[in-house]
Amino acid sequence: MEQPLLVAALAGAAIGIVVLAVVLVRERHVSDRYRGRVESLLDELRRRDEELRHLAGTRLPELRDQLDGRPVTVSRPLHEQWLTGTPFGQDVQTVLDLFTESVERARVRADRAAKVTLRAMMRTVQSLTNEQQLALTDMQERHDDPEVLADLLRLDHMNAQLGRRAQATAVLCGSWPGQQRQASALSDVVRGAVSRIRDYLRIQLNSEVNVAVVSRAVEPVVLVLAELLDNAARHSQPNTMVEVNFQMAHNGVAIMIDDAGVAMNGEEIQRATRLLNGMESVDINRIGDPPQVGFAVAGVLSARYGFTVSVDTRSPYGGVRAVVFLPNTLLTAVPTNEQEGPAVSPEPDASSDEAQPAQVGAGEQAEPVAVESTPGGLPKRRRLIAAPPAPAAEEPAAGGGAGAEPPSRRSAAGLGAWQRGTRSGRAASVSDGTERAAGQHEADSEGNIRS
Repeated sequence: MEQPLLVAALAGAAIGIVVLAVVLVRERHVSDRYRGRVESLLDELRRRDEELRHLAGTRLPELRDQLDGRPVTVSRPLHEQWLTGTPFGQDVQTVLDLFTESVERARVRADRAAKVTLRAMMRTVQSLTNEQQLALTDMQERHDDPEVLADLLRLDHMNAQLGRRAQATAVLCGSWPGQQRQASALSDVVRGAVSRIRDYLRIQLNSEVNVAVVSRAVEPVVLVLAELLDNAARHSQPNTMVEVNFQMAHNGVAIMIDDAGVAMNGEEIQRATRLLNGMESVDINRIGDPPQVGFAVAGVLSARYGFTVSVDTRSPYGGVRAVVFLPNTLLTAVPTNEQEGPAVSPEPDASSDEAQPAQVGAGEQAEPVAVESTPGGLPKRRRLIAAPPAPAAEEPAAGGGAGAEPPSRRSAAGLGAWQRGTRSGRAASVSDGTERAAGQHEADSEGNIRS
């Protein structure tokens, strides 16, 4: 009786042990599985924390700097493969996109506000330069003293440079050049650009072409050439010349500007090409200090008026060759005296033939403008060739003997003769130009952009 009970007890114990062992093994498996899951979750949490710290401390600041125009490469995620295709990775990308959009919106708002402010300021500056030009013109008409006239023409030249800088800034801010002229010979267009830069004496025009620029493109081409010539002169030695040549083609004409300065490197050429092609939007807040607006202005105007500008060729003198190509659509025949009509000038011009000290000196021939009236009462301009000024009489030297006249007085005498010859050409156009200037300022204030 006891033996069967013992056997049953042992059997039950064995079964219990087996069941317990199975339970323990199962619990261990379950425990290991949960432990692995917990470790996986902890590892995922650690990676998320690391990614968030990397995002906030490295990637977003780098993205901000990149959007601000700095040469910064945004870092990749720390655990890129782990993030790919995960909801957390998508959330990180969403944060980056929202940050990019916010920065871009802020940049656009700042750029728009800066352009509006600058456009209004440049309109005021342009108005003041025009008023100053009228005052200088009036003083040049009233003074015949050669030395006084020479000083007035130097002020006239400085005023032309000031007007050009204000005009270029206004163009970058969305305004149009502000002046429309009659069709002009290409050589005269280049000379008009030369008269607006500081180092005009270093510009050498080596060739002539018998074509003219159509009316609507004269002022834009003058402004672009002035910026390129100024850039070439400033980035080359002051004892070197900047050469300008023309090259006719079957579909237009190329204006080539060669300097002997330092050539641009590959990165500079790429950036200049983007600006000149209109591939890179011009942010008024990123034009540098001091502002570098030459290529940006050339790109805006060339895209607007249909010509091209390039600086990707080295000049024969080791510097930069800038090429402005004008297609046939912007060219016309050189107007004859009978074809010339009145110059339409919504704003009084500081770069007309009467305000070009670069082209007139002692012993040179001037080209004064005689004004007649058309049947409609408008001024009609005709170019006449004036006789060369008579040589100035020698004055006694300080010591009582005869000596050569100082160069400054010889130059002033030549300028005085030129001024007297051009006096008749100014009076008839001042009042008409002033009235049109008021109308243009009103139109420009409404944001109209001529294209």
